[in-house]
Amino acid sequence: MKTHDLIVIGAGPGGYTAAIRAAQLGLDVACIDKEPLLGGTCLRIGCIPSKALLESSELYREAGKSFAQHGIELGEVGLDLAKMLSRKERIVKALTMGVASLLKKNKITSYTGTARLVGDKRLTVTTAEGDEELSAAHILIATGSRPATLPGVELDGDRIGTSTETLSYGEVPPRLVVIGAGYIGLELGTVWQRLGSEVTVLEYLDRILPGTDGEIAGEAQKLFKKQGLNFRLGSQVSGARVAGDHCVVECVGVDPIECDRVLVAVGRKPNSHGLGLETVGVKLNDKDFISVDEQFKTSSPGVYAVGDVIGGAMLAHKAEDEAVACIEQIVNGTGDIDYNAIPSVAYTNPEIAAVGKTEESLQAAGIEFRKGVFPFRANGRARALAQMDGFVKILADAATDRLLGVHILGPRAGDLIAEAVLAIKHGLTATDIAHCSHAHPTLSETFREAALAVHDRAIHI
Repeated sequence: MKTHDLIVIGAGPGGYTAAIRAAQLGLDVACIDKEPLLGGTCLRIGCIPSKALLESSELYREAGKSFAQHGIELGEVGLDLAKMLSRKERIVKALTMGVASLLKKNKITSYTGTARLVGDKRLTVTTAEGDEELSAAHILIATGSRPATLPGVELDGDRIGTSTETLSYGEVPPRLVVIGAGYIGLELGTVWQRLGSEVTVLEYLDRILPGTDGEIAGEAQKLFKKQGLNFRLGSQVSGARVAGDHCVVECVGVDPIECDRVLVAVGRKPNSHGLGLETVGVKLNDKDFISVDEQFKTSSPGVYAVGDVIGGAMLAHKAEDEAVACIEQIVNGTGDIDYNAIPSVAYTNPEIAAVGKTEESLQAAGIEFRKGVFPFRANGRARALAQMDGFVKILADAATDRLLGVHILGPRAGDLIAEAVLAIKHGLTATDIAHCSHAHPTLSETFREAALAVHDRAIHI
C-alpha cells in the first residue's frame, strides 16, 4: 500500500489547485483523475473550449457585419468550421499538458483511474494496470459535476445532447433549440447563432439568467433578441426526441417545435456517487451534494470536499478558492473564503459580470441602498471600440456607502469586475472608488463614473 499525506480525487480546478497548494506547503500529495487529460470539465469540455468558440464565432460575426464600419472591406466571409474546432482542441490540449506539467513540477504523484473509498484513510484506485490501494491522513474529494437532464428528454449524445456535444458539432445546425436560458445555454446558443443557426431558447421561468440582477437580465435579453436569438419564456419542456431526420421538442400547452439539434442546459448535478462514500460515513444532502462544514470537513474524519460536488455557485474559480482555503486549514489551521466576493461572468456579447448582492436581494432583505448607473455609450473607449451597449451598476449601502453589489453588462465586463471584487472584499466605499484615478480613455472609467453616480456626481453624463 502506498501512503501519502494527502490524496486528492479529481484534477479539475479545485483538485489540481488543492494538490499544488498542499505540495507548496510541504505535503506528500497524490492526485487521481479518471481522464488522462487533466483539468476537469472546465478545461476539457467546459470553460476553456466554450470561450475559444465564443471568441472565434464573435470574430466571424464581426468580419461579416462589423468590420465595414471601421473601413475594413473583406468581401464575402467564409467559415471553416473544422479549422475553428481544431483551434479549440489545440488550446485545450496545451492547457491540459500545462496542468500535468504543474503537477510534475510540484512533485505530485498522478494516478489515472477511478477512486473509491474502502475504509478509514484508505481508497482503491482502478487504473488500466489494475487496482492499487492507497492511504493518506487526509483525502480531498473534488470530483466536480455533470450536466443535469429533464424527464422526457431523450439524450442520444448527438442530436439531443448537453454542452459536451454542443462544443463539437461537425456542421452548423440550421435550427438549434436550447433548453435553459442560463449562462451555458446563452453562451453556446450565441456561438451557433453567430455561425448561422436559427436558435430558439426555451426557459421555464419568465426571465433569462436566473439569479442575475433583474435590470441587467432584462436589458441583456433585448440585446440578444436584437442579435437574432429567439426566446420563449415560461416554457415547460415535457419531452424531446429524435424523429427521423429532425428533432421534436414538446412543451406544455403549445405546439411541438421541430429542429435539427437540441442543447439541454438546465444546470448541473454533483459527481458524488460511485466514490464509496458510504464506507466511511460521508453524508450527502437531499440534492446529492456532499455536506461539509466551514472548514470543508465532511462527516467522516480526515475526508474533505470542495468545488461543484459540495454545491453553491458552480464556478471554477470558486472551487479554486475553496481548495486553497481547505488546504491552508489542514496545514496551518487558518484559511477562509468570502463567498460574497466571488464574481460570476457570462461570456456573451456584451459580457455580463456580477459580484455581491442584486438589487432584488437587497430589497427582499430590507437593506437600504443607493444606486449608481453609468452607460458604456457615454464612455470614449467604448465608442472607439464600437461596443457601446450596456452599463455599469453599483449598489452601495445607504448608511455606510460600502459597496454591496456591482453588476456590469458591456464590453470586457469579465475583466472589469475584478476591481469590484477587490472593492467588496476589502469593504471599500463608492467614494473610495470615485477618488481613485482611472486611466483615460479606458473602459474602467465606467466603474468610477458609476461610483460617482451613487452620489449624483457623475461627470460625463
